[in-house]
Amino acid sequence: MSDLPACPKCGMENTYPDGDLLICADCAHEWNPNEVAAAAEDDDKLVVKDANGNLLEDGDTVILIKDLRLKGSSTTIKGGTKVKNIRLVSGDHEIDCRVDNMDMMLKACFVKKA
Repeated sequence: MSDLPACPKCGMENTYPDGDLLICADCAHEWNPNEVAAAAEDDDKLVVKDANGNLLEDGDTVILIKDLRLKGSSTTIKGGTKVKNIRLVSGDHEIDCRVDNMDMMLKACFVKKA
């Protein structure tokens, strides 16, 4: 049994080394095993982008791009409201924050980075 990893594309174990690369004999996929390991580590990080495509991070300040009505309430948060110290979370709403002394969750598509 070979100690080489299986192909990341097709999953077959019929791989062989060629210099720094590994090659799958079944699907002809070529890859660098060091780059695959680094990419797997990067996939663990949460990537959230605002409405303009800028990357957001924990602690950023964002600005609402439109008026948002709060679900289950008659309250509206006006567009242009600045939200400081956001927290990124996974799920259908990517941002946890506090606006006007109320905890709320926002979708990243409704904010832009300040």
